[in-house]
Amino acid sequence: MVPRYSRPEMTAIWSAENRYRIWWQVEVFAAEAMGKIGMIPVEDAATIRKAYDTNALGEIDVPAIDAIEAVTKHDVIAFLTWAGEKLGPERRWLHQGMTSSDVLDTALAVQLTQAADLLLKDIDGLLTVLKRRAFEHKLTPTIGRSHGIHAEPTTFGLKLAQAHAEFTRNRDRLIAARDGVATCAISGAVGTFANVPPEVEAHVAAELGLTVEPVSTQVIPRDRHAMFFATLGVIAASIERLATEVRHLQRTEVLEAEEYFSPGQKGSSSMPHKRNPVLSENLTGLARLVRGYVTPALENVALWHERDISHSSVERFIGPDATITLDFALARLTSVIDKLFVYPERMQKNLDRMGGLVHSQRVMLALTQAGLSREDAYGLVQRNAMKVWESDGKLSLLDLLKADPDVSQHMSGEQLNELFDLDFHLKHVDTIFSRVFG
Repeated sequence: MVPRYSRPEMTAIWSAENRYRIWWQVEVFAAEAMGKIGMIPVEDAATIRKAYDTNALGEIDVPAIDAIEAVTKHDVIAFLTWAGEKLGPERRWLHQGMTSSDVLDTALAVQLTQAADLLLKDIDGLLTVLKRRAFEHKLTPTIGRSHGIHAEPTTFGLKLAQAHAEFTRNRDRLIAARDGVATCAISGAVGTFANVPPEVEAHVAAELGLTVEPVSTQVIPRDRHAMFFATLGVIAASIERLATEVRHLQRTEVLEAEEYFSPGQKGSSSMPHKRNPVLSENLTGLARLVRGYVTPALENVALWHERDISHSSVERFIGPDATITLDFALARLTSVIDKLFVYPERMQKNLDRMGGLVHSQRVMLALTQAGLSREDAYGLVQRNAMKVWESDGKLSLLDLLKADPDVSQHMSGEQLNELFDLDFHLKHVDTIFSRVFG
């Protein structure tokens, strides 16, 4: 976790204090369930629950727990030792029949669902901004590009509508991934419930808002976690896709959109004129990091037999880092789109730059409708289009077509004029918006 790319709310989820609070919840709720079924004395279970309700632990003393762990070399035992000091003789019932993974995996599930809830909130904020700006530029014409080359007209609003649709899918994916990882395992050594019955697991799950893990084998199967982190990777890829679009549009020779440049901001230590897309470039880098956590999460799936701990060290890194980084990136992307400078005049200038080449397909299709084969129509339009291309847009495709006798024998000048109408390309924008936004 790097403070520069962290926000307090997400960072707090991964704090030692929050982790120990969840561990305490798991232990208390398990003891409560054991009292209900007569596994431990009901009065002792009630005392443990009262200690929880009255916050008998007080402030979590992380250094004290760390000092105990320095001796025990076991984090769960260290916590139980420290927490037990706040209780009386009933402390002996803590962790009854349980194993460390019951606490660790269940707590991790809670932390991941907390993180997912915050990420969903982030996505909702981004979707709100994307929708507002998409409608703002719904009919702002701009050039669509394929291979980075001028293709046909589109609108800037459609670019943002596409991003809205993509992040709506990401939201659905994250909900599914959250549900997949929100499981509880209190099944004891090798997951057989031999020393702690399933009723305890059911009670803990209900108290924590989780579902029971059908077969835990002592650890919760890591395919769930792999899917969760893979989903974060997909969201990161979508962030980079939109950030890359902003970066390209801000290039000097394009300059159709630009990141907000605040008063007093400096773009370069050496060149006072520079205004760089630094936020979008930063998002590209952060997205690479989040995607980088997917591979170790996938490799965690193949644990030995009923359990090993090769996954543990990995998750101590990727759990906090992936969610903290993605939280920051989503917030930054939302700000970039919210404050984005958009230049419709430059978009129109770029549309007009290549002498009407963007209408070449429509002319070709009209010629086929006039009776030419597709091959002949393509050839007629292309030979004129290449003259415009080679003139760097100084020539006009419309003028060249009108002057070409092989074209004019099939189509009048008035008919050609109609084929160069920009609005033709925007006639279904409403339909697309209704599909995206309802």
